[in-house]
Amino acid sequence: MPKTALLKLDEKEISLPVVVGTEGERAIDIGKLRADTGYITFDDGFGNTGSCTSAITYIDGEVGVLRYRGYPIEQLAEKSNFVETAYLVIHGELPTQEQRARFGRLLSQNAAVHEGMTRFLQSFPRASHPMAVLSATLNSLGAYYPHLATNNHQHDLEHFDEAAAIAISKVRTIAAHSYRVSHGLPLNYPRPNIGYCENFLHLMFSEPYNEYIPTAEVAQALNLFLLLHADHEQNCSTSTVKMVASAGANLFASVSAGVNALWGPLHGGANMAVLEMLKSIHADGDDGTKFIAAAKSGKGERLMGFGHRVYKNYDPRAKIIKASFYKALGSLGIKDDPLLNIAMKLEEVALSDDYFIARKLYPNVDFYSGLIMRALGIPENMFTVMFAIGRMPGWVAQWYEVAKNPKLKIYRPRQVYVGPTQRDYVAMENRK
Repeated sequence: MPKTALLKLDEKEISLPVVVGTEGERAIDIGKLRADTGYITFDDGFGNTGSCTSAITYIDGEVGVLRYRGYPIEQLAEKSNFVETAYLVIHGELPTQEQRARFGRLLSQNAAVHEGMTRFLQSFPRASHPMAVLSATLNSLGAYYPHLATNNHQHDLEHFDEAAAIAISKVRTIAAHSYRVSHGLPLNYPRPNIGYCENFLHLMFSEPYNEYIPTAEVAQALNLFLLLHADHEQNCSTSTVKMVASAGANLFASVSAGVNALWGPLHGGANMAVLEMLKSIHADGDDGTKFIAAAKSGKGERLMGFGHRVYKNYDPRAKIIKASFYKALGSLGIKDDPLLNIAMKLEEVALSDDYFIARKLYPNVDFYSGLIMRALGIPENMFTVMFAIGRMPGWVAQWYEVAKNPKLKIYRPRQVYVGPTQRDYVAMENRK
């Protein structure tokens, strides 16, 4: 017999179904609560609300588990790569050799942007924030590919593979072009004979007189960064993508909205905040010792890049990216960087000091990812753009879950109104 929860309300007992996920997660289905009782639930910020069912990503923050489609993130980081993982996240299974080849061809064929879009990119003021450029340009894809952006889910799903490849491939080209434009540099064009990450670095840093060829360690560090960010359940930007998709919006409009949500400093700006913290410590002439002491006393600034809202244990992504980070540093010949030295001091203390261990303030993925981006030469105002490139497969997959749902209803949260009660209009001359 299915489990139910019993709610006692106004001396009446209401039986509510219990939904159990494949990993044993339990939720109380309150879908008919308002219709049956006139009540709604109140959950400020949706922290205890399951907004949907999803088969993409599983997180257990208490023990530090992250799985894409059932595959542990540790196995994917060791054995897979970003492009294959993107296919897995979107389609639900690891690709066969033929499927992987076809997906790769779609990415290569859709890497370049239309010349009209190039002029659009060049029309932005050079001081424009790259996230503003990225969001606007992704949204404009609907104008360049109107047959993929009909705002009719049934039609758009028939061309989903093409639209998904366009979003995943072009996001890196748009990002790199925006960087080149903002620095007054000539644009580079994608090369069909190199990998996804190598292509991005080529688009960013190659010059007519000097083609940028990354070392294997550098390419792998970027590959892992993107793979580790491919999806992360129903976070703010992903929920935004699904909210917009629920209105029937096309893929490009939906992921553009996701970029805007990610741009918020409380969401996508954590790795940049780590760098700002390190620069502030360095400017004070501190090696991190005074900063840590102030943080422990409760009188200092917030320690950025440690702990996580979801993970109450060590962020599993941090363990993976840490090793790749050190390999990349060695490959780049970076040995004595003042900010790096401070970061390593903070890391050493956080992993050994009882204060941090007791509070489970372990370094998270943002602590290392900001350092990796800096080491690769990515400017700080593009850190969140890099996050968006990595998260694109997850946004695409989450949009697909909404679009293919035959029972789709537009997402429409309720509220508890706390404004003025009814009152009468007051003419201008009588207002005080």
